[in-house]
Amino acid sequence: MTLPVVFRKAAQKEFDGSTVWYETQKPGLGGEFIAAVERVLDQIADRPELYQIIEGDVRRAVVSRFPYCVYYRALPDRVVVIAVFNASRSPSAWRRRR
Repeated sequence: MTLPVVFRKAAQKEFDGSTVWYETQKPGLGGEFIAAVERVLDQIADRPELYQIIEGDVRRAVVSRFPYCVYYRALPDRVVVIAVFNASRSPSAWRRRR
């Protein structure tokens, strides 16, 4: 069963900001970033247990082609995205959102 995916506000803001940044670097790159993240989100929605637990109940999925990870919690009725995070940043930033 495919679970609905919901974003926490900070995660949505991060995702949107990163999309805009990539689009300003090269027209069309923002759309490619969105597509790469959506592929990961589709996999998470279909099989939330696929990705490794990294801390507590938080899992991490790596986005292909871009230096980003999706951090999420798999709940019985939905997936909650807590961060769409640039892997070069300190993980302490997303950990504060828990």
